[in-house]
Amino acid sequence: MGDITYLPVDGGKFLYLATVIDLASRRLVGWAIADHMRTDLVTDALIAAERTRDSLTGAIMHVDHGAQYTSRAFADACRRAGVRQSMSAIGSSADNALAESFNATFKRETLQGRKHWSSEREARLDAFRRLHRYNTRRRHSRLGHRSPIAYETALREAPTTPTQAA
Repeated sequence: MGDITYLPVDGGKFLYLATVIDLASRRLVGWAIADHMRTDLVTDALIAAERTRDSLTGAIMHVDHGAQYTSRAFADACRRAGVRQSMSAIGSSADNALAESFNATFKRETLQGRKHWSSEREARLDAFRRLHRYNTRRRHSRLGHRSPIAYETALREAPTTPTQAA
């Protein structure tokens, strides 16, 4: 699942964070930050996800109807990565609820009551720290109160046949 959110910076400026989240493990597998919302912001996040996973072939990427996601450049990037596109209903934020929830929680936990970051540098550093913590330490009830990476590690180590499980 992918989405974009804004990061408010002092002076009325914004940075934009594009994310790619694995719905099975809730792991943030790709992200990109820029001072613009052009299509290369979301393609950079997709490319980062591809690097994290080594391959996205066969994956489905669910996004909203933002111009970046409906662009030919993003469709081409998905095709090159072997990703099938899925889009929410027009005007339905509920279809992208997990990404919207991630964005709200990310800003709440990172800003901690402030209205904005004092600089772009501070916003980028805070984002990097929080996104890393999200994958490695933040526990999710959906994952048995494990972090996304701990959940994925447990899946890899789990027995795969009835004989191994016994």
